[in-house]
Amino acid sequence: MKVLITSATSAQAHKLKNSLINDEVVLGDFTEMPAFMGILKLPNPATDTYAHEMLTLALDNNIDAIYLLNAQEAAVLLLSEQLFKEYNITLINGHDNL
Repeated sequence: MKVLITSATSAQAHKLKNSLINDEVVLGDFTEMPAFMGILKLPNPATDTYAHEMLTLALDNNIDAIYLLNAQEAAVLLLSEQLFKEYNITLINGHDNL
């Protein structure tokens, strides 16, 4: 399973990544990061089209599950959980798994 973890710069993201041993894990963040860090650039959750941008990003990158560690991201995306389910993408409130 391919998993995206948001808030890539946080210690929680790296702790979660280390616990997901059997999954392919991609870290992502909407803040600007140097390219050499290998962090996927995510859309800003403050935009009106955030849910659709994240769905497109997940589909383009074959993401099966998204762990939402940022409260703003979770607040927006969990409202669109049914849309993601229709594409077999699971949204997980990351705070519940730490």
